[in-house]
Amino acid sequence: MRRPMRPVAPQKDGPLSNEDITSADVQLIDAEGENRGVVNTRVALTEAQEAGLDLVLISPNAQPPVAKMLDLGRFKYAAQKKAAEARKKQKVIEVKEIQLRPNIDTHDYDTKMKAVKRFIEDGDRVKVTMRFRGREMAHQDIGMHLLIKVKDQMEELAKVESQPRSEGRQMVMVLAPR
Repeated sequence: MRRPMRPVAPQKDGPLSNEDITSADVQLIDAEGENRGVVNTRVALTEAQEAGLDLVLISPNAQPPVAKMLDLGRFKYAAQKKAAEARKKQKVIEVKEIQLRPNIDTHDYDTKMKAVKRFIEDGDRVKVTMRFRGREMAHQDIGMHLLIKVKDQMEELAKVESQPRSEGRQMVMVLAPR
């Protein structure tokens, strides 16, 4: 016979607060930000409730833990806004790929270089891939010269993150913005 599954207690997000604080004493900081010293947790909790606030652990690993009287809902809201602002400001660096062939024409090469320049100016890394097909494998030196030309042309905008290397039927080089 199967045993019934015990429900898992829901995990609370954010810092420990009010009744969840297990420490006997806490370093109390009141609503005005003044340090009140080491206080019994029960006393601190009743003071916070009388003021209509929550007792929140700010630094749980300190000895004794540091607790502050504040409005927990407002605190969580401010933390959420701060995290959203940080996410908005960060840029995800992508790796763009440009594929070349050893016998590329000059105009096609210039068009590809414009794309590489645009990607690097946008802050993305660029993977330059030189594809060899059929008999082109016998002339890998032409492909290497072309990749070196790309590297020299993009020298002031980008640094070479990985030098040109051969991987089967292709050569690969990665450029990153300076």
